[in-house]
Amino acid sequence: MRTESSKASPAPASHVVLGLGATGLSVVRYLHRMGITPIVMDSRSSPPGHEELARDFADVALITNGFDCRYLVQAQQIIISPGIALSTPEVRVALDMGIEVIGDVELFARAVTATQPQAKIIAITGSNGKTTVTTLVGDMVKAAGVKVAVGGNIGVPALDLLATESDVYVLELSSFQLETTSSLKCAVATCLNISEDHMDRYPDLQSYRQAKLSIYAQARVCLINREDKMTHSSEPGHYLSFGLNEPDGDDWGIREGELVHGQSRLMACDDVGLMGRHNLANVLAAMALCDAVDIKRSAMVSVAQQFTGLPHRCQSVASVNGVTFIDDSKATNVGATLAALDGFADFAGQIILIAGGDAKGADIAPLQPALQRVAQLITLGRDGPKIAALKPGAIAVTTMSEAVNTAFSLCQTGDMVLLSPACASLDMYPNYMARGRDFAAAAEALHGSE
Repeated sequence: MRTESSKASPAPASHVVLGLGATGLSVVRYLHRMGITPIVMDSRSSPPGHEELARDFADVALITNGFDCRYLVQAQQIIISPGIALSTPEVRVALDMGIEVIGDVELFARAVTATQPQAKIIAITGSNGKTTVTTLVGDMVKAAGVKVAVGGNIGVPALDLLATESDVYVLELSSFQLETTSSLKCAVATCLNISEDHMDRYPDLQSYRQAKLSIYAQARVCLINREDKMTHSSEPGHYLSFGLNEPDGDDWGIREGELVHGQSRLMACDDVGLMGRHNLANVLAAMALCDAVDIKRSAMVSVAQQFTGLPHRCQSVASVNGVTFIDDSKATNVGATLAALDGFADFAGQIILIAGGDAKGADIAPLQPALQRVAQLITLGRDGPKIAALKPGAIAVTTMSEAVNTAFSLCQTGDMVLLSPACASLDMYPNYMARGRDFAAAAEALHGSE
């Protein structure tokens, strides 16, 4: 084990930060403002952020290549990064000794309660659509003229949001973050949907689900997905729902081609800027969350009309000879691809689907019925063969360029080539963004071959 510090062996500290990166650095910054000098540990030899840590916090020791139990068992509090499992043996030792192990979001929750009790927190989790809904909510609150800060699992780490006071905090939260969070006092929280994901970290789907649903116990109002019973809870609480069907009572849904809240009409579905029926559900969820903190309806509608989506989430990236190329590279699990295919159920042309990558141990069988709506399946990546086995006549390729060129050769004017992999990208790419960019570049290159 190597120690990056001025001493060979740093003195024990009251606080230990496990995992550096953007989250770990945000924790160090926060603790320093509180007058606390922690020790940082990371399992990697050269973790992201180590140069910034050395430059800005010369008094903070960094221990790399593993976690040293000698320091963990002497700490009062361990702040663990989401990427490190609570089942890690060294962490289990600390937990068994009664040492508090929390995450950065729990620190954020305690800080807001202590210093900004009037601030409203909106929390958003789920297997798919989190980032789209979080961004929509942030834009809607901002459009209403309310001071808002957006972050958590996307963009800015939660603790860095405290740099300037806000009236509303909008947090995207992963199941990993929720495992170590218990004190958020949310005005409203939602679990948008549940489908198999991160099965390489959780023993089963129910464990993953329970991590997600733990947000409800920390919310005054809970927003559930009417059409996904996995998001429902038997625990007492104030529940509202959203869905693509007609709503009852004060719920949110669709009636006669319009988004509605109870009996109130909001806007025509055709006026929503996002593509796909699944995005109508995302817009309804965002509106319901905003309504719970008294955001003006006019601001919600204006943003819903203008917002056309985030990169790599059912984003149109090219049109060649009347063939549309849709980048949904962020579909890193089966549920996301099912949502995309369902969202394009009314598409008039043929859909050529490109899928495959690292399935992270998930069951891919639920894809099979939806693949019947696909004219041709093209697969690549580590688990491409498993997906190919779900549809007769699937074509296996080795590169994205080959996938795009093969798909285009099968298309006619009015068809769609959809990259929605149902898998993570790390078997072939640094991240899903790089995969999406490769897809878009290959589609754009077709212009030269017209």
